[in-house]
Amino acid sequence: MPNYMYFILAVVALIVGYVIYGGIVAKIFGADPNRPTPAKTMADGVDYVEMPLWKVWLIQLLNIAGVGPVFGPILGALYGPVSLL
Repeated sequence: MPNYMYFILAVVALIVGYVIYGGIVAKIFGADPNRPTPAKTMADGVDYVEMPLWKVWLIQLLNIAGVGPVFGPILGALYGPVSLL
């Protein structure tokens, strides 16, 4: 099997796991889109501040992108080529 197939299989496994696990969590905890968030109920202007949706997604993207360069070399040093499997 070509090496890029491992990557494709890993991405597919992550997507399938996300869908299945997300469905299980939604059934157990019952996500309610009408329930107010702590940023609305406990707004204090410091710790709980309501932000526009684009800022929330940007923060999530930056958190993911910031961790990658840290964990990549650590996993490479710990596990070597086995971490690609």
